[in-house]
Amino acid sequence: MKTINGQVLLFLRPPNPQTQRQNLNVFLLPSNVPLEEVSAKQRNSEYIQAPSKCKLIKDQSYTVHCPVAFKVQPEKEDFDLDFGPNYHPIFEVRLPTNIEEAAVTVRDQTSTDVWKHEVELTGPRRITVQRSLPAEDSLPAEDSLLAEDSLPAEDRLLLVRGQFVKRVSESVLKQLLDKLLERGVINDDEMQSAQTKSKADKARDVMDTVRRKGTEANSVLIAALCEVDPCLSRVLTLR
Repeated sequence: MKTINGQVLLFLRPPNPQTQRQNLNVFLLPSNVPLEEVSAKQRNSEYIQAPSKCKLIKDQSYTVHCPVAFKVQPEKEDFDLDFGPNYHPIFEVRLPTNIEEAAVTVRDQTSTDVWKHEVELTGPRRITVQRSLPAEDSLPAEDSLLAEDSLPAEDRLLLVRGQFVKRVSESVLKQLLDKLLERGVINDDEMQSAQTKSKADKARDVMDTVRRKGTEANSVLIAALCEVDPCLSRVLTLR
């Protein structure tokens, strides 16, 4: 059986706040299929950048495995060369929204791993690929930004939670806590509890405490972050 150079492409759909789940779509494609063509058909999803190179065999069955997934469907699927022009995902991995990373493995019918990666599920939505496409093949840049802004504030914060924890400084966290207390988003006990924690745990506590308090509280946190750290808020695409 002749192998071909293949690629694994990942697209994450926006989380569903009601079910607290999100879907990771997995594409198995020949390596010569342009990423831009696939991205143009996934306008409501976020492209997850990851090493994509693999070896695939036409008409061989493949499976996808992810230990933290609620479900992977279908259970197995054959790889063929009839993809365009629509580029439908081969597999859907259903995941909880509160995880930051997931190990995703593609195996052939002999249970041999052909591709494996620790996928980061948080961070700013990547709209660079969509912006670079011709106007007739994709939404204009301003429409992409409007789609991003149309998400509820709590969903926008969830998407950037991991990067916020990694990037926010201690001084910015202190200023955010002061502003959240002044606006009545947190109380004195929550303020004191956060101040006793390490920087990373303090960042998680600020983010998660506010996210549980509804859209208005989340909007206050976004506005406060844009005020005290404009640079970070731009990196996280919150402004």
